Amino acid sequence: MFKKILIANRGEIALRVIRTCKEMGIKTVAVYSTADRESLHVRFADEAVCIGPPSSLHSYLSVPRIMAAVEITNADAVHPGYGFLAENADFAEICAEYGIKFIGPSPDMIRKMGDKVTAKETMIKAGVPVVPGSEGLIVDLDDAGRVAEEIGYPVILKATAGGGGKGMRIVTKPDELEKNWNMARQEAKNAFGNDGIYIEKFIVEPRHIEFQIIGDQHGNVAHLSERDCSIQRRHQKLVEESPSPFMTKSLREKMGVAAVKAGTFINYEGVGTVEFLVDADRNFYFMEMNTRIQVEHPVTEEVIDHDLIKEQIKVAAGIEISGKSYAPKLHAIECRINAENPFADFRPSPGVITSFHSPKGHGIRVDTHAYAGYTVSPYYDSLIAKVICRAQTRDECILKMQRALDEFVIEGVDTTVEFHRLLMRDENFRKGNYDTGFMNTFKLEKPS
Repeated sequence: MFKKILIANRGEIALRVIRTCKEMGIKTVAVYSTADRESLHVRFADEAVCIGPPSSLHSYLSVPRIMAAVEITNADAVHPGYGFLAENADFAEICAEYGIKFIGPSPDMIRKMGDKVTAKETMIKAGVPVVPGSEGLIVDLDDAGRVAEEIGYPVILKATAGGGGKGMRIVTKPDELEKNWNMARQEAKNAFGNDGIYIEKFIVEPRHIEFQIIGDQHGNVAHLSERDCSIQRRHQKLVEESPSPFMTKSLREKMGVAAVKAGTFINYEGVGTVEFLVDADRNFYFMEMNTRIQVEHPVTEEVIDHDLIKEQIKVAAGIEISGKSYAPKLHAIECRINAENPFADFRPSPGVITSFHSPKGHGIRVDTHAYAGYTVSPYYDSLIAKVICRAQTRDECILKMQRALDEFVIEGVDTTVEFHRLLMRDENFRKGNYDTGFMNTFKLEKPS
């Protein structure tokens, strides 16, 4: 087992990893930018190293600075968390070259699944259902038009190096193609330094359902059931739950088999997520694979009673998993609390939190790095907390979440707490009648 792990991340996920490491008797190293000097992950780690100015490019994304921190603290492993360098194959490769264990899949696995076109080609070979679309990257606008006509409108343009909804454009008819083609390429180039685009058939009003998988160094792969992530805004997830209210026993078995098949085909090591689109007739299609821990991993932890960070670390240390797949025993919902104003188009709201009281009680968990006096920085993602509620049934879970949100007090910055309060009381959400287009019709009216 590792003696010391450096967490190459910040905020709530860094704090989350530190807690598990402490419970496993492993020393921790936090890295931080000057903007995060007062963050809780810095305070609670055994050691902390400043790696640069607020800009993530010169701190959390700087491989030389992070590797220097590894060297001076004598850490023997790196946990990348999510975002930043978590799916950076070059970083994983550099760690390996210096004898440092990257807690995640191999560089080759990251490359296979990180590039969306390569991932799709790999899944076709694995026998996993995929959305009809282009074979590889689109060469030019004429090629885009030909492929779109072949598979039929509407289509969606996607950046091959994409994530977070960047470089994605829906095209409903031919005369919209050129404008959206140019916009998708430019956005992809700005966000990822790669303007490669591919085309897929746009599945109208699908569910976004993902399966948590885990694989070890001995060839074992299992799934830990599903999460429904269909409540989204601009392809950014807002709420996640397990089990999905759309799921059936038969569908779970089929999707679980496909998820395990995906992981087995690439000899996957670590925890990861196989994401699917599911249409109204419950046909499912591979969308992408995330080769890292995800923001919404607590949902799975709550319904199967496993510490996924601990499982990550054990797998990285060479410990064999049981190979057993799981079905959810309870129901869990996670609401992402961002420092944003939901009544002003979710505009970011950086600033100082003047008052902070998180909800408590049976079946309520709050993952956060925020506190009264904490400054929400404009330099990073606006996520400041995750509220996760667990109960015997979905109805009970929603009622528990309502109570938790009513008890959550955050002052000094705008937050999405009120949005989630309204959502939990929405009739369609309560009935489980939602898909990825839900936010297009959801009435977000500020209470008088």
